[in-house]
Amino acid sequence: MKIVFMGTPYFAVPILKILIEEHDVVLVVTQPDQKVGRKQTIEKSPVKELAETNHLPLFQPEKIKTDYQKIMDLKPDIIVTAAYGQMLPKALLEATTAINVHGSLLPKYRGGAPIQYALFNGDQTTGVTIMHMALKMDAGDIILQKELSILPNENVATLTNRLSLLGRDALREALLLIEKKKAPRIPQDETNVTYAPIIKPSDELLSFAQSTTMILNRLRGLTPEPGAYAVIKEHQLKIYNAKKSDIINDNKQRPGTVLQIKKRLLVQTLDGVVELLEVQWPGKRKMTAQDFLNGQKVIAVGDVFESEEIK
Repeated sequence: MKIVFMGTPYFAVPILKILIEEHDVVLVVTQPDQKVGRKQTIEKSPVKELAETNHLPLFQPEKIKTDYQKIMDLKPDIIVTAAYGQMLPKALLEATTAINVHGSLLPKYRGGAPIQYALFNGDQTTGVTIMHMALKMDAGDIILQKELSILPNENVATLTNRLSLLGRDALREALLLIEKKKAPRIPQDETNVTYAPIIKPSDELLSFAQSTTMILNRLRGLTPEPGAYAVIKEHQLKIYNAKKSDIINDNKQRPGTVLQIKKRLLVQTLDGVVELLEVQWPGKRKMTAQDFLNGQKVIAVGDVFESEEIK
């Protein structure tokens, strides 16, 4: 089949790889290069890097809703999308078959961050959905789904990797069904729709006013990138790893209170104590909490991380 592939982050890479191996990928569409970091270095998407390695034609429109004629001119048999990052225009959807590889069991977690929200909410299972594209976000009819158990200490990187491989395998099955004209169209149950919007900076706030389990689940959904943060004495401390502490605090303090800074950084939560393991102070490198504590003179026992309830 002659395929146009549309995707951007790492989740889409194994999916594009299998299409390159087994089909005729005539064009790869990905988001424009981004400026990242303080030095505003130009960064290519993982999909662009793979496409360039395989010498595939590339297209990076700023707005696909108005700039899509290049795709139309190719008259592909099918468009495959996987975490592309923009909604496809009606004209494109009407011109050819378009399917999407989505990282959840739809209708649960429509939106740009389904993997993160599965971890935020402490779900034990998730999966992938191959669906027909529709004008409404992630609302198209389902072709097939595959389920996956979430491991206890899984973070967004490891779960993304496993789901992308599951999505690759599910796509192969779906394309066979499409080729044989046997692909089903199973409507989504609109009464069970939930959403997983793209992560905003405010979503990265770690509130110690929550339970230990909720705090660790949020951190799992933000690790290894972009990481979480908490505010203390008007400083943002980035947090990349933490664990539940077995210490029993009989004199329960206000959530967010620093309980220990000698070799270990312990913080009171709503129902227990967490130990911060990997952190980053503003302007410094990422380091273990022990190394951080050896050099810092700002945080003292009894200080309190500011806590806002995360909506």
